[in-house]
Amino acid sequence: MKISVAVITFNEESNIERCLKSVVSLADEIVVVDSISSDNTVAIAQANGAKVIPQKFLGYIEQKNFAIDQCANDWVLSLDADECLSDDLQKEILQLKNNHSQPDGYIMPRLSRYCGQWIKHGAWYPDKKIRLFNRTVAKWGGINPHDKIFFTNEHPSITQLNGDILHYTINTKEEHQQQAKRFSEITAKELFNQKKKTNALKIYFKPIVRFVRDYFFKAGFLDGKAGLQIAIISAHHVYLREHKLKELIQAAQ
Repeated sequence: MKISVAVITFNEESNIERCLKSVVSLADEIVVVDSISSDNTVAIAQANGAKVIPQKFLGYIEQKNFAIDQCANDWVLSLDADECLSDDLQKEILQLKNNHSQPDGYIMPRLSRYCGQWIKHGAWYPDKKIRLFNRTVAKWGGINPHDKIFFTNEHPSITQLNGDILHYTINTKEEHQQQAKRFSEITAKELFNQKKKTNALKIYFKPIVRFVRDYFFKAGFLDGKAGLQIAIISAHHVYLREHKLKELIQAAQ
């Protein structure tokens, strides 16, 4: 198994070195698709052995598919710049490279660091992601900005890995609120383009359901103040998304 690592970037100078250093021992190729960064992202990526390809941002899903199309190997490990592999996950993937038979993809848990704290409960963990896959049978899909791997074969074989992807995500409450607003607008536009509908019940009831699910049923309360903050902002994201979708529908009438 030869592995190409694919990463998309835009002004990620604070994250990209950590990401690339975590894959150097297992990567046969590192491809960074950069959305014309204005900081030192490109120089840092090149200094860490990456082939950097400039590409104006196409959308999260489209940019990631562009990145895997640039890879030389069929096996692709796709990471975000603010992610890296834990030591345990690095060892697991190194062992896979010597296997003679592989599934179509590997799924692994993602552990996120939020405002200086690792979040181990709620909707954020184990947050399983397919990130190592055979690109001949897999592509990114979903609804921007929430991308997901889809397989072209009807019954793909997926193997579970135990090591964590480490996600260095949000540093402040304000940053999370801004992200929720931005992502809700992107998602609402995607839903509108797909002719999805909403109503008052969805606008006001779905956020409550999200909060109860994440904070109580998924035990987000075990992460203390951070768990409460995540559940509240996640619920508000749902409200903003549905409200923005309603505005788009009304404007089009």
